[in-house]
Amino acid sequence: MKREVEDKRAERVAPSGAMRLLQKMVDVKPVEVRALILSFVYYFFILSSYYIIRPIRDDMGAAGGVENLPWMFTGTLLAMLVANALFAWLVVKFSRRRFIPIAYRFFISNLVLFFLLLLLTPGNQHVWVGRVFFIWTSVFNLFVISVFWAFMADVFSTDQGKRLFGFISVGGTLGGIVGAGLTATLVQRVGSLNLLLLSAVMLELSAQCVRLFPVAFEGSRAAIREKAAADERPIGGGIWSGIVHDLRSPYLLGICAYMLLYAMTSTLLYFQQVSIAASAFTDRGARTAFFAQIDLLVNVLTILVQAFLTGRLLKWLGVGITLALLPAMSVIGFTALGVMPTLTLFVIFLTLRRAGNFAIARPAREVLFTVVSREDKYKAKSFIDTFIYRAGDQIGAWSSPALGWLGLGLTGVSFVAAPMAAVWFLISLWLGRKQVAMAHHPPESAESTNARPLNSMSLAESAD
Repeated sequence: MKREVEDKRAERVAPSGAMRLLQKMVDVKPVEVRALILSFVYYFFILSSYYIIRPIRDDMGAAGGVENLPWMFTGTLLAMLVANALFAWLVVKFSRRRFIPIAYRFFISNLVLFFLLLLLTPGNQHVWVGRVFFIWTSVFNLFVISVFWAFMADVFSTDQGKRLFGFISVGGTLGGIVGAGLTATLVQRVGSLNLLLLSAVMLELSAQCVRLFPVAFEGSRAAIREKAAADERPIGGGIWSGIVHDLRSPYLLGICAYMLLYAMTSTLLYFQQVSIAASAFTDRGARTAFFAQIDLLVNVLTILVQAFLTGRLLKWLGVGITLALLPAMSVIGFTALGVMPTLTLFVIFLTLRRAGNFAIARPAREVLFTVVSREDKYKAKSFIDTFIYRAGDQIGAWSSPALGWLGLGLTGVSFVAAPMAAVWFLISLWLGRKQVAMAHHPPESAESTNARPLNSMSLAESAD
């Protein structure tokens, strides 16, 4: 009774200026603020950690020989399988507050190991260390981000995901900008080697965010303790069950198809980017500046949309239509490029597509996982976000030279990509309808019962 009185009294308290400002940007309830801020900071540190070492990876990849990049991408696919098996084993054995920090600290130990190898090995051996580092980083970036969003899908409900995931994504965008800025500013002063340790520090700070995350948003102490005991039990299952569930579930297969088509069309667009930029610019410096300007436009547009529009789109349009915006834009963009492959049109399409993915499609895609079982949130999702994504990347990379061999130029490739984007559009709408149905009729099992979001306690539990 005392707790209920205190909760009602808190609801009557006028929100502070900071709270009113936050609520203008995102539809957040007072009890969700701590979780929202921690999620924002968590994603900031994750992306900062990656973008600090991303330029180092690209430099090492180039030093290892451009002709060897296809082999390194193949090595990345194989490494993804191993990483998924190791992570699934952690999910089987430990609670989420333990297996997430353990996974991150494994990568931290890897960063320290690369630091020591590059410090102690002769210079002529660095090219081999660099190739391994390229593969490792390609696994690292997808994996740590996938684990982050799995945790978000686990702790937030579908309704919360629609309202909050867009704003949370702003933290990642800012983290990417800060991480890249730190490398650009410090690499000449401290050297790329020491930046590996800075990346490790950022990753450890993200692990601490998991430890500090609230157990529940509201309810009595007894209800919170009961929920904490249920949610922090090891998920169990098999090491390969994520892959098996992906193959057996039409819903998860649909998400696999969505990811494949996104990655394939992205790679085809990348090859178009290389071709059209090479013909438009003969000076490498001008070409680099051109791409840097696109990156700046994408980052600015992404932050604005994430902060003020994404949550509202998900609330107004629903998951399916919001998810379908990017493939619809791609159908229009590829068709337009096929008809008129100009530099101006290419820049507009590339900027809108990249910003649309980061700001709209990614948060909407993560909401899809709020309705699956806890085991699938961590195991099946990890496999989709890492292996399936890289497989689509590989298919796109292999398809582009094949299309060139058939004599298709920019126009022909665009007209091949447009119907692929149309299929992607239809899959998005189907996933949206399926997600709504599953949200209303969640899977009934002991494991899924433990997977209720943090604010989903019944009225009886809250009244304890």
